[in-house]
Amino acid sequence: MTRKDQARLRAIENLDIIKRFTLEISSINSHLERVRQLWGKALGVSGPQWMILIAISDLDKDDGVPINVVSKLLHVDPSFVTTQSKLLEQKELLRRASSPADARVVRLSLTDKTRKHLAGLADQHKAFKKTVFEEFSEPELAEFTAKLAMLNNRMEKACLIAAMDFET
Repeated sequence: MTRKDQARLRAIENLDIIKRFTLEISSINSHLERVRQLWGKALGVSGPQWMILIAISDLDKDDGVPINVVSKLLHVDPSFVTTQSKLLEQKELLRRASSPADARVVRLSLTDKTRKHLAGLADQHKAFKKTVFEEFSEPELAEFTAKLAMLNNRMEKACLIAAMDFET
């Protein structure tokens, strides 16, 4: 461990646990953003566009995914997904099609080109997951993820309360 790492650890150990937790979550987010940018760059897209493609890949059951479902999963405005999906369609990375049940609903699906690219990254993705999560058993990871989801919900409520406090 370098001197710089040791100094960082000493400084972190002196923070109260909530501040430390907040800093660690922010750091994790920065690392995830960097990985999204790198993987997106390989396909010629931005980090947020990469996340849209991954969301569609995860959710699509052969009939496309409604824009509002993608936006909810990614916690972004549907208009953002609409705008970005049009750009991704121009690059022939996804298809946009009106829902047969309701023409107002646009469903997104990946093109074969995108599916092949994602399949080509499978080994890299597997290595990434192994590096990050090898310390967790599956039940431990499930429990940790559930606690993070609970914190996320509480954070969302706290943000709404804070917004009301500042708007009054």
